[in-house]
Amino acid sequence: MADRYGYNGKILRVDLSRRAISVEEPSEDFYRRYMGGRGFISYFLLRELSGGEDALGPKNKLIFALGPVTGVPVAGSGRNSVGGKSPLTNGYGDAEVGGYWGAELKHAGYDAIIVEGKSEKPVYLWIEDGKVEIKDASHLWGKTTGECQKLIQAELGDKGVRVALIGLAGENQVRYACIINDASNAAGRTGMGAVMGSKNLKAIAVRGHQKVALSDAAVVSSFARQLRNDIKTHPIARNLAQNGTAGHVMGLNSGGGLPTRNFQQGVFDGAEKIATDAINNSILTKRKGCYACSINCKPEVTTGEPYNVDPIYGGPQYETLAALGSNCGIDDLEAVAKGNELCNAYSLDTISTGVAISFAMECFERGILTERDTGGLKLNFGNAQAMLQLVEMIAKKEGLGKVLAEGVARAAKVFGKEAEEFSMHIKGQELPLHDPRLKPGMGVGYTISTTGVDHCHNMHDTLYTQKVWGPLKALGVLEPLPLHDLSPAKVRMLVYYSQWQHMVNCLVFCYFLSSYLSFTPSQMADMIRGVTGWDTNVWELMKVGDRCVTMTRAFNIREGFGKDDDYLPHRFFTPLTSGPLKGVSIDKNELRQAIDTYYAMVGWDKNGVPTLAKLQELDIEWVAGV
Repeated sequence: MADRYGYNGKILRVDLSRRAISVEEPSEDFYRRYMGGRGFISYFLLRELSGGEDALGPKNKLIFALGPVTGVPVAGSGRNSVGGKSPLTNGYGDAEVGGYWGAELKHAGYDAIIVEGKSEKPVYLWIEDGKVEIKDASHLWGKTTGECQKLIQAELGDKGVRVALIGLAGENQVRYACIINDASNAAGRTGMGAVMGSKNLKAIAVRGHQKVALSDAAVVSSFARQLRNDIKTHPIARNLAQNGTAGHVMGLNSGGGLPTRNFQQGVFDGAEKIATDAINNSILTKRKGCYACSINCKPEVTTGEPYNVDPIYGGPQYETLAALGSNCGIDDLEAVAKGNELCNAYSLDTISTGVAISFAMECFERGILTERDTGGLKLNFGNAQAMLQLVEMIAKKEGLGKVLAEGVARAAKVFGKEAEEFSMHIKGQELPLHDPRLKPGMGVGYTISTTGVDHCHNMHDTLYTQKVWGPLKALGVLEPLPLHDLSPAKVRMLVYYSQWQHMVNCLVFCYFLSSYLSFTPSQMADMIRGVTGWDTNVWELMKVGDRCVTMTRAFNIREGFGKDDDYLPHRFFTPLTSGPLKGVSIDKNELRQAIDTYYAMVGWDKNGVPTLAKLQELDIEWVAGV
């Protein structure tokens, strides 16, 4: 790239099998067409990975990808994506994560890292201002993420080194192991930590000192100022600063949609004990933020005996509070905080871990599992000690934990009987903690999510029942819709919103700032112009998201997924029996019709396959031949 505004123009490729390091310099057209993050990941997986490869084999690729705004001094720019073929779903996999590592990599001179092959022994990568070294990590293998980070920083003589790494779960290739940045920020979903472990790659340590070149620094500074002012006054930003996402606990509970006891109920009697007031008044030590962001929405907690939670691992946010708390029937906040610490120390996705444990608890209470199967654990809902012990067993792949480490879809087949009916997953990935019986539009989004099931590139119906706000009105969605509506109008809302969010995942920009503050899509386009110098607009940005959805769908089609894989677990077609949503369920025929409408709206055929004309319209006709 002649003018490298917003980018370094360099992609680092590391082949661990050959211990070979190389650098590629893609064209400006490549950067503009695929943008970054999910766009880069889907491009390289489609281009370079053959269909049917073992996700835990050496041919899979592990791709760390930034976007044009990563490392720019603007709130929301501290994120990175990481992806590959998912060992959990055997389809497309990626996850986004905040903190400081992504910005540090941009400042070190690279826009992405493609890791290939497998090292013969444990190693870590050391990247400093463009220089790259493969270093021995034998002494780090088996260490927790917190221990490993401290050892690497001491070894390199710099506490400013940022580290993305795995713990025991990644080393043991637990299928939903995650990658942890800065000891407390998780690239949680789809099992990228297991892919990292399969390559004997313990960590990537980064230090960089160069600033991101900007086409129009004045425009970017103006946007940054507006964000800072908005953060000071916007009610959602203020709520995040005070409560993080833990504030969702009581809101969802009062609406009847807080997943409880493996999604059997939507109201949890102990919700107040694990909600934001309980956190703020008992275990919170401070709140932390990401690079260049003043919201500081991430909790840091500590406890005394018996759990002694280490604050280096942060603290539980909503998904964790629900996954390890209400969905397991547990209202012991300190135990949930300990579960969060263990998951971050071992590099476990808290969502999949909690849903796997709640699944085992339901199987135990229904007699599908006995104490003989559990190693003597009484896996009743509400047993906090059993939950914590099972987290350890999953990370170490011991006893029942070895089965649950494969994910609930595979575990259900091992358990037999009617266990599959209680395994809450789509395409093999455990559900996030949002019930489609409360948010049916999100339910449609769950079914077609290319990462198995996702709540971040998805729409939350509850936000659009009274007014249309965020990016949607500027995208042409003008009227609010009833909560339980599944009409074509709701599908259209989902299409536009999710395509915008997929674009945000290509920018690798903060989900909260892009969705909920008061700046508009046109202002986002202005900011991208200021960074890159491109004469871009909202239309082009939407096409980036559209292209990304289509490419990731094409990857899954190549891996054998089809229309029948777009479904919801049977539980959601069954009415809730208590709470504000008593009697509410998803209508199976209405859901199928909404899915078919989605296909038609985005240019997929009746089987959910992107048409050749759609590929041509998006200028990715090459995808048809992979």
